[in-house]
Amino acid sequence: MHAIEISHPGGPDVLRLTQRPVPQPGPGEVLIKVAASGVNRPDVFQRMGKYDPPPGASDLPGLEVGGELIDGDFSGYNPFGLKPGDFVCVLLTGGGYAQYAVAPLAQCLPLPEGLNPLEAASLPENYFTVWTNVFDRGRLGLNEDGLPESLLVQGGSSGIGVTAIQLAHALGHRVFATAGSDDKCRACESLGAEAINYRTEDFVERIKTLTDRCGVDVILDMVAGDYIPREMDALADNGRLVLIATLGGAKTTIDVHKLMQRRISITGSTLRPRSVAYKAAIAANLYEHVWPLFAEKRLHPVIHEIFPAHEAPRAHALMESSAHIGKILLRW
Repeated sequence: MHAIEISHPGGPDVLRLTQRPVPQPGPGEVLIKVAASGVNRPDVFQRMGKYDPPPGASDLPGLEVGGELIDGDFSGYNPFGLKPGDFVCVLLTGGGYAQYAVAPLAQCLPLPEGLNPLEAASLPENYFTVWTNVFDRGRLGLNEDGLPESLLVQGGSSGIGVTAIQLAHALGHRVFATAGSDDKCRACESLGAEAINYRTEDFVERIKTLTDRCGVDVILDMVAGDYIPREMDALADNGRLVLIATLGGAKTTIDVHKLMQRRISITGSTLRPRSVAYKAAIAANLYEHVWPLFAEKRLHPVIHEIFPAHEAPRAHALMESSAHIGKILLRW
């Protein structure tokens, strides 16, 4: 099969089209003929030598695909009744940049109603990440008065960002988002957010103004670094800050007295090394609570560009430029 490998750590040009043996599924695993692969920030970090795959994972990048089930073990846990010939979208620990990929059956989801495999390839990494971080760890829900809580999404025009905005808005929450240009802010607004251009506005002061000085209940942050103390100021009492990336740096200094007095929680997670059982539980929640929203047209994929797979270096260059709005895909 054709695949895209990382020839050595470096820039986008180190991605190389190569030939690899078709992977063989083991117990509880299935083989997928890939229609499209999602491009994500962790792929970029892996290419740069900053994010090694978990033990036992493929060395090929790629954390999500959409495609057709070809073969595998369907005898075990199969909550969605999948079978060979079904089209699915799948969260992976690696190996997605290839014509064929292997994944645990429990992590495979049937396509949401009305979507094709290319569109569905844009969903798993972002929806698994948003669900587990915003709704499980961040506990976005109803406040003590029974009203929907509010969410601030940092980097609202990213793949994660457009997912978090759409999903929280569809579930009735007030959503705010930061973005780095007026065009990106308009894109966030079209998805249901109140947008803040962080290059021209102080997001803390803007949030305080928009919330009558109360702050937001949950913040989903991909920046970290010096943003963290500012985000504490933007949170409401009992607010939760959820960290999923460190684009602004991994270290910061916080006022612990403020954290204690205002009962702020700071948490974070990485999804890639978690167990199959953990990811299967997220898949079940997505199928029950989120997939119907696609059928109701309350959610839709936001895809910026689809590249032929051999143009993976161009796709990574676009990802690093941050000029995109939504997802970037590779087509096989």
